[in-house]
Amino acid sequence: MFSAVYNTLRPFLIYIIVTITFLSISRLGLSLWQIERFNGITSITTLFTNGLRIDLSTVGYLCAIPALLHPWLTNTRFRQRWFGFLKLWFFAGASAVIFFELVTPAFIIEYGFRPNRLFIEYLAYPAEISKMLVNGHLETLVIVLILLLISGIYIWKGLAKILVINPIQTSVCIRDSTASFLLLFLTILLCARGTLGHRPINPALVYFSTDPLVNSLTLNSTYSVAYALNQFGDEKNAAKLYGKMEEKRVIELIRQATKIPLSSFVNSELPSFSIRKSTYQGPPKNLVIILEESLGAQFVSSLGGIPLTPELDKLNAEGWAFKNLYATGTRSVRGIEAIITGFTPTPSRSVVKLDKSQKDFFTIASLLQGYGYENQFIYGGESHFDNMKSFFLGNGFTDIVDFNDIKNPQFVASWGVSDDDLFKQADIELTKLNKRKNPFFSFIFTSSNHDPFEIPDGVIQPIKYTDHQLQKYDKKELLRHKAIQYADYALGEFIDKAKTRSYWENTIFIVVADHDARAMGSDLVPINNFHIPGVILNSGIGPKLDERVVSQIDLAPTLLSLMGVEIQSPMLGQDLTNPEAANRAMMQYAENFAYINDNKVTILQPNKPPLNFTYDHDNGALSSSEENKELSEIALSHVLWGTIAYEKGWFKLENSNYK
Repeated sequence: MFSAVYNTLRPFLIYIIVTITFLSISRLGLSLWQIERFNGITSITTLFTNGLRIDLSTVGYLCAIPALLHPWLTNTRFRQRWFGFLKLWFFAGASAVIFFELVTPAFIIEYGFRPNRLFIEYLAYPAEISKMLVNGHLETLVIVLILLLISGIYIWKGLAKILVINPIQTSVCIRDSTASFLLLFLTILLCARGTLGHRPINPALVYFSTDPLVNSLTLNSTYSVAYALNQFGDEKNAAKLYGKMEEKRVIELIRQATKIPLSSFVNSELPSFSIRKSTYQGPPKNLVIILEESLGAQFVSSLGGIPLTPELDKLNAEGWAFKNLYATGTRSVRGIEAIITGFTPTPSRSVVKLDKSQKDFFTIASLLQGYGYENQFIYGGESHFDNMKSFFLGNGFTDIVDFNDIKNPQFVASWGVSDDDLFKQADIELTKLNKRKNPFFSFIFTSSNHDPFEIPDGVIQPIKYTDHQLQKYDKKELLRHKAIQYADYALGEFIDKAKTRSYWENTIFIVVADHDARAMGSDLVPINNFHIPGVILNSGIGPKLDERVVSQIDLAPTLLSLMGVEIQSPMLGQDLTNPEAANRAMMQYAENFAYINDNKVTILQPNKPPLNFTYDHDNGALSSSEENKELSEIALSHVLWGTIAYEKGWFKLENSNYK
């Protein structure tokens, strides 16, 4: 009996041992690469102990289906077909594990942790992603494919050796098959669940560090992507991640934080809907928002960064600039969400991509539409990317200008036309809008400063680096710097031209980044990598360097106030023309949420108690502090609010149909 059971279990035992060994070696290599992120031998030991649990869970799920069938089919007349299926199944699983581990280093370099939900989201746009990979990551792509091919050959040969089809053994009885089944079932069940507790293993159970990358290394990349995919169809409920709070208390706290008088909240069915008077009381002004791709404050010398943006520095010196402006996230659609809708960040995808927000969801365009504004989106690439076109057309925008509308561009990159071509088209569009005499809102989104950083030759001169800087920056980072210089050049050319046009006279401009280039570091939320530039031009305020802590969600109410538009909206952002506006910002980093009030910070993690810190805005240092229950409660209310408002259809204009 023992021999028969062992022969039945043998292929699975070998497959599990080999897979676990490979994942452990991969984790070891990644850990040695990032060894400076670990706090001694204890953290490394914990990493491998918790990582083993995740790896066992991974192979448990990979083997679950064949393990349940194998004992009953291995000794039947169907065994040849079954072993053929089993070989293909094992091969596919092993190839997937190897593939995800091979792409992990490149993903960590770019995003600061293992492949996750972002990896899946990008797969929805194969044309754009394939261009980016071929033009900017060809070497990595070739290496991954070669290693995958070589490993595939060895895996196939190895499977042929362990999946040996023996003659039918008449001595193998139902008792042996049952014993094999029960052993496999229990083994796979325990591996997959990873715990004897009520809930199966999940990332929160094995995370142990305050460093997001170290926590990410506890997983393997197959598990990380599979977990993200499992969560994809069911948008994350903040209460399940961070804890519950009575709805009434959430509403009370988020209202208090806006600094808006309670009498201004005029609709009991829309708890955040308020009416605020604008600071400017003259004829309504036009608005142009220029959203700069991936431009962190670290690249802006007037904000303490390296000198890559002389044109933006000039604008900061003449307009209303913000010294401590923070993005709400790390992706463009999160920045669009904050700036165009004023919606607070959540652990779910941006509302730009969610189903229930594709129509009658509040945006400043939908508000301005009621005041007779013409609302336009101008983008140098394909506007369908990240679902932008659908979201904009369903929520107040009436005109989309994208790649196909820009005639005879001088330079086309992977993500669309160059910023110079984009701004030339923007000048044409703004001139046409201005001639129609209706007020207008134009949203211009750049793309030249995006990986693989393709820009026209001979336009800019790279800055001179010290030897120390050349050692600090790799080849890709130097390409990024050139792209930033070019984007800044194109911006300066456009603003200089705009100042000579008739549309400048009655138009407020804002230049703001969607997010920083990269958000990574050893902090639970690398706040310094959420620091972005923002400057309002031609508003009547400035030159001024505003030193308050400001969030992207504060920009929309502020712009409406400067335009002379009564702010009738569900937005929680503050009108920064009010000197009493609070110093606060909020940001979502993967599944971690940070709320900043002046220099005090609360960070929320899934299924863990809140942590409190002090943040030095000048040097970007985050240090632990004593418990702050009040700030922790305010932080929780804000991260819960987004989920509640979205699910209940509260983020809309009073007369819209959004539910």
